Amino acid sequence: MQTRRETLKRAATVVGLLAGTGLFPQYAMAYNKSAFEAKNLADALKALGASAPVESKDVSITGPDIAENGAVVPLTTGTTLAGVKHLLILVEKNPSVLVALFNVSDSVEPTFVTRAKMGQSSDVYAVAVMNDGKAFFAKKEVKVTLGGCGG
Repeated sequence: MQTRRETLKRAATVVGLLAGTGLFPQYAMAYNKSAFEAKNLADALKALGASAPVESKDVSITGPDIAENGAVVPLTTGTTLAGVKHLLILVEKNPSVLVALFNVSDSVEPTFVTRAKMGQSSDVYAVAVMNDGKAFFAKKEVKVTLGGCGG
């Protein structure tokens, strides 16, 4: 039977090993507050160190043409570009435009599915920020209706 002291000692050892190997979830709580509080696309990209985005066919975004419920709008984004650092989803007319930020590395397939909250019809952008700061985007218009009867 273990004593309390031995249990705490072993737990501290395990935490130290996880932190040392990079398996500890230290980056899960880190986020760019100024990017998520940005009120427009240019400010969000500037906070992430990205240049003005250029439209690209190598970045994709899919979602419904008409969303019946703006509280849960399904969106899928992806890219075929190499050297992507971040993949972003931005909703132009939301109070805070940055909806999602995905950190990408060479070992991650850059395709993500999420749900966004939209208060009104708006353009939705998928932006791929490269390691060198260049940005490429794709755009889709999503109309938000009450109950799916408007447009």
